[in-house]
Amino acid sequence: MTVASADHSLETQKKTGAPVWDLPLRLFHWLFAGSVAAAWGLGKFGPDVMTLHFWFGYAVLALIAFRLIWGFIGSETARFSSFVYSPKTLFSYIAKLPKRQASNWKGHSPLGGLFVFLLLGVIGAQAALGLFADPEDYINVGPLASWAGIDSVRTALAWHGILARATLILVVLHVAAIFFYRLWKREDLVTPMIKGSRKAK
Repeated sequence: MTVASADHSLETQKKTGAPVWDLPLRLFHWLFAGSVAAAWGLGKFGPDVMTLHFWFGYAVLALIAFRLIWGFIGSETARFSSFVYSPKTLFSYIAKLPKRQASNWKGHSPLGGLFVFLLLGVIGAQAALGLFADPEDYINVGPLASWAGIDSVRTALAWHGILARATLILVVLHVAAIFFYRLWKREDLVTPMIKGSRKAK
């Protein structure tokens, strides 16, 4: 994985009306959002027998596996190498963030790219730990819990809950960022993730 060039300034990456996200990435995004929301909701408010919670957890892991593969073979904006930026580029972007103007960054911005890695890492770890969790109710036992010792499955269960709360915080931040860009910077981040391209100006 190479670091994206710091020369990719806001001006050189500005492409209104051009394709932004490919179809597989857009499908991943919405399926991932739905699966994470369903797994979290079922885990928090669902029935005592968490069969559906487990299945949505498996879906989350499968989607992350796809995203990891697509991060190397997908279109330009889907590849990890396109949104791994140097600290200089990241801090430069953050410094310009308060300006009330759309950046129209092609693909993930430096801050957005960092958030992608954080989100995938936290949710991936949270879902993987669920495979080893054992709440000792003899019902909702992770499929790999028998491979670990009692201390390990209890630790997995504890961290599964901690990272579930972290996931909620990240999702709230993600939604807040969408509103910030829409209301303050006059930049629509949702439509390109639906249609694949940014509206021409």
